[in-house]
Amino acid sequence: MNKLQEWPEPIVRVQSLSDSGTPLIPERYVKPPLERPSINSTASMDVNIPVIDLVGLYGDDHALRAAILDQIAIACREWGFFQVINHGVSPQLMDRAREAWRQFFHSPMEVKQAYANTPKTYEGYGSRLGVEKGAILDWSDYYFLHYLPSTLKDFLSNPLLICREVLDEYGKQLVKLCGRLMKVLSINLGLGEERLQNAFGGENIGACLRVNFYPKCPQPDLALGLSSHSDPGGITLLLPDNHVPGLQVRKDENWITVKPAPHAFIVNIGDQIQVLSNATYKSVEHRVIVNSSEERVSLAFFYNPKSDVPIEPLKELVAPDRPPLYPAMTFDEYRLFIRMRGPSGKSQVESLKSPR
Repeated sequence: MNKLQEWPEPIVRVQSLSDSGTPLIPERYVKPPLERPSINSTASMDVNIPVIDLVGLYGDDHALRAAILDQIAIACREWGFFQVINHGVSPQLMDRAREAWRQFFHSPMEVKQAYANTPKTYEGYGSRLGVEKGAILDWSDYYFLHYLPSTLKDFLSNPLLICREVLDEYGKQLVKLCGRLMKVLSINLGLGEERLQNAFGGENIGACLRVNFYPKCPQPDLALGLSSHSDPGGITLLLPDNHVPGLQVRKDENWITVKPAPHAFIVNIGDQIQVLSNATYKSVEHRVIVNSSEERVSLAFFYNPKSDVPIEPLKELVAPDRPPLYPAMTFDEYRLFIRMRGPSGKSQVESLKSPR
């Protein structure tokens, strides 16, 4: 990341724009007409991503376990997204983690500014993702921090020192849940249950947290909290706001607004799983809408490969009639590729496909 030293333009905090009471959003946040949330979106009460109960996943009821595996396999193939309940993470811990971060975003600006990030560090308090000069920006602020490997974790950059125990326990439980889901994905791909985990680097994986803050927006029909993208990593666990929906998933050319189940995590497949599975499982475009009356806070936990391990289609999933679709690339290389371009739908991973 050493090539990325500074942001291309002065940083403006979206929360400050929202708090100013302006009736019009600045032009640099206005999306092109075809990208605006009112186009090709549905809020049908009958449509939602699958909700899967994990309570019997590791019990003695083999029929129940097989049914759960099948539900996850179908969700991965048809949606790339699903929700999990009875997942083993404490509901109280989930609430405490989210509300601690909400408190941070309502801290005085000078407190938050002390943790301002740069493209080089990325960790810290930020308001834009890509470094393209003149890019149309998203209506959100965020805080990014590393969890694994522990050598990257910087407690001094953590503004919630009083909540360190909460955040550490939260990360510990989510790493455990991701490990369980990795075994399920591996089995469902017809592989040994540790195959995907080993391809990620075994126990030496990466994990990080991006806390998203979406302030009230006076013109929500013109802006997005987060532009359409697929996640560059392996598995994402999203803890959504428990009051305000906002995540939209692309399905059959429509945008489906996800309705979060109580104390559920929203799980989605990232680009690295798409590459390893040779596109058997695909990462799916998603975006975030904003609204004029409510703010939102969400916590996205990313479970990623070890940064310097080459990721390419697994040989067990390659055949003469199904050649490898992607060249080998480390996650560090892919992250730099993504950072230079910012959120761009599915174009990043698709542009890597080997010519046929």
